[in-house]
This record gives sequence, C-alpha cells and structure tokens, in this order.
Amino acid sequence: MTAMRYFLLLFLSFMAILSCKQDENQGLASVETDEQYAGGRNGTAFDFGKNAFGAQVQEMTSEERGQFVTGNSFFRANWVTAPASVQTLDGLGPIFNAISCGACHFKDGRAQPPATPDEALNGLLFRLSIPGMAANGGPLPEPIYGGQWQDKAILNVQPEGRVKVSYQEIAGQYPDGSTYSLHKPIYTFLDFNYGTPAAGWMFSPRIAPQMPGLGLLEIVPEQDILAWADETDTDQDGISGRPNRVWDEASQQTLLGRFGWKANQPNLAQQTAGAFNGDIGITSNLFPNDHLSPTQLAIYPNLANGGAPEIPDDILGKVVTYCRTLAVPARRDHDDQEVLRGKFLFTELNCSGCHRPGMKTGTDGQIAALHNQQIRPYTDLLLHDLGAELADGRPDFLATGNEWRTAPLWGIGLISTVNEHTKLLHDGRARNVEEAILWHGGEAEKTRENFKKLSKSDREALIKFVNSL
Repeated sequence: MTAMRYFLLLFLSFMAILSCKQDENQGLASVETDEQYAGGRNGTAFDFGKNAFGAQVQEMTSEERGQFVTGNSFFRANWVTAPASVQTLDGLGPIFNAISCGACHFKDGRAQPPATPDEALNGLLFRLSIPGMAANGGPLPEPIYGGQWQDKAILNVQPEGRVKVSYQEIAGQYPDGSTYSLHKPIYTFLDFNYGTPAAGWMFSPRIAPQMPGLGLLEIVPEQDILAWADETDTDQDGISGRPNRVWDEASQQTLLGRFGWKANQPNLAQQTAGAFNGDIGITSNLFPNDHLSPTQLAIYPNLANGGAPEIPDDILGKVVTYCRTLAVPARRDHDDQEVLRGKFLFTELNCSGCHRPGMKTGTDGQIAALHNQQIRPYTDLLLHDLGAELADGRPDFLATGNEWRTAPLWGIGLISTVNEHTKLLHDGRARNVEEAILWHGGEAEKTRENFKKLSKSDREALIKFVNSL
C-alpha cells in the first residue's frame, strides 16, 4: 500500500467516525452550566426522597431559619373549633375545606382528586361566582354559598353540601397506531344545604399544587414577565400569553397576578391569608371576616371564634416565610442522552413558548438569599387560552373561562415519590404527563398535534425530560 493510499484511507475513516458522531448528536440539546440547579444556587435542594418538597433555601439568616421552623409547624398543625385550650390554633370554620394547610399540601406536595364518587374532596375545591364583576374587578361571589364551596363544617353547623366526582373515558389514537385514553371529570353537586344557587352560577375546580419555589417566582421582575406577553401574537407563533391584573387587599390597588391557577393572587401574603380564610375558616387582619354569606350569618349569628383575628400577623408572617423559602428539588438525569433528546423536542415543539425554561429573580423580596438567582421554573406566569376542553367557563379578574396561568414544571417528576400519584392539571384529571399534554388545546393545539405525530420513542423521550424537571 502506498503512503498516499494509506493516508487517504485514514482520512476517510476519520470522516466516517465524525459523521457517526454527528448523527448520534443530531436532535440532542446541550447540557447547560448549572442546569441541575433548578432554583438557582441558593434555592435548590438535593433531596429526592419523600421530603423532596420540604427543604429550606440555603444562605438564610438565623432569624429566617427560625421563622421557617415555626411557620412549618403552623402549616402542618390542625386547627380546632373555638373555644379551645390551645388558643393559638382555635377558630376552625365554621364551614371549611380542610383543617390544616398540610391536609391539602401533604408534605408540601400536590393533592389528588377523588378516585371514586364517594370519596371526600381532600385537596380539590371549587371556586363559585355568578355573572358580573365585583367592585375590585374580581368575580362576583354566589349570593348564598359565597366564593368557594365548603363541604365540611364544625359541630352543629351544616356544610354547604357534597360534590360527586366521576369520570368519562375518552379513547384516542396516535398516527402510528398507538392508543391512549383520557379521563374527563364530571362534577355533580348534591345537598344544597342553604338553598338553590342563583341562576347562572359558575364553578371552577382547583387542585392544591406542590409548594416549592414560590418565593423565587414572587420576585421575578414584573417588567420581565410583561416582556414575555404577546397578546396579539405579533410573532405569529400561535402563543399569545397575557398578564392578569388582580386586587391587592393590603395596598388597595390592582397588581400583577402571579399565583393561583388563573394568576388571581398578587403575592404570597395574600395567597396564604386567603387560603387560611377560605379553606380553613381562619380570619386574619387581611381577611377579618369568616367565609359566611349573609344567608349563613342569619342562621348562625352568634358562633364562637378564636379571636379577632384568629391568626395574628406574626404567626401568619412566619407561615408566609415558610412558603417563600421552600427550595426546589434539583434536576435529575439532566445529562442523560434520552433526556437531552426530550429537551430538544420540548423546544422544537414550542412547549417552551409557554413553559419558559429560564429567568432570573430580582432584588425586591424580603429574603436576600432568593435575590439574583438564575432559576428554571418552566413557566412564564402568564395566562394562556388552553381551549374548550380544559375551560371552566368562569372569568377571574382578566382571565377568561378558557385561560389558565402556565403551571411551573419544576419538581413535577417527584410528585410520585412525595405524594404517591401523578395527577396533573388544574383539576387533577390527567393521570400522567402524557395525558396532560394531550389535554392541551387552544394556543397549545399545534404543539399537541405535533406531539402526537412523534414516534413512540420520541414521545417517551419528551416525557422523560419533563419528569426530570
């Protein structure tokens, strides 16, 4: 063999190897620096067990760590009927949905809807309203049952009634012949114990979501969130997210909505105080009245309470600090080849058009450890039209009956470990990530249809990526 021929064969072999390497890497996303730190360097925890959602943010002050511990105890504690010997925990109800925050957010995680029609609503609640707008721009409460259906009550008080949850199976098929089935919920309200609701009354099911990372999302700069909005779809990508504007009780003004399934709460202080009031029946200085309509107050005019307010500002503040400083679980398998393929497809299908991967926190929050963190929550905190199939038909401030806030995806793969289920979406109808994708319509319809066209292995790769978050 001549030297020229030898070098030619060597060159061709090298090019063949290079071509194979290029083929192997085609369709793979790159591994980003610090990608495993979903909540930034300070806001990420590396506990992947049953307590994965309960770790605290790093670099907190000793005072903040103390508030975290105290807030945790009140988050998990059961409230009791007043009067009681434990005065810091009395005042439950008189009508309510749960006896503690942790009853719905078990281990700081996600609730699931009833599996059978006779099962209680533990962690699934229903917002109520009638057509029209309240003075603060929000929904008008239903006159008899108020703004929230409450299926539990203290002794000698009637609960508002029951809701039976059943499901209709909807069969479907991918273009490659694979089949799937979706679980459509059907809600039947029973035992209207205080009378017939007003004509045109509306309800919206809401499941209690996982808690980590809320304090980080609270201080993402407003100008950044507004910059992601595209109400008229000027870039013509089919995505037209828009902000909700909601009422802030403390400042008595309209602010950007960030929390809740329709972004109907401006901050964690109001979100937490509202949950104490509506879910447990605990008053605060922010919401000083029990969750009772005039009809119900007329029936029970002299019920005992746990003080005025029932949760003092200092204790409420510690619970808010606890909610603010729950760290986000780190990414798992972020450098796995199948996960990287799924990450590539996530972007190619424009899932990232709503589930924005990265952003940076600002410096306005009270917890300095959360400032200037590069985070990866996979949300834009904006409202998006997800189509008729997911619509609740109930407006909430600027949110229409078809719109929902983009749910953060961080921690989604650990729900099964922490809460032993994989129920997703605002009402828990999706039994896994695949079904959640298949329920998406409206602005996400094109993405959903392109997901269906993927090969089975590519669909599995995309799902594996989401479950790595």
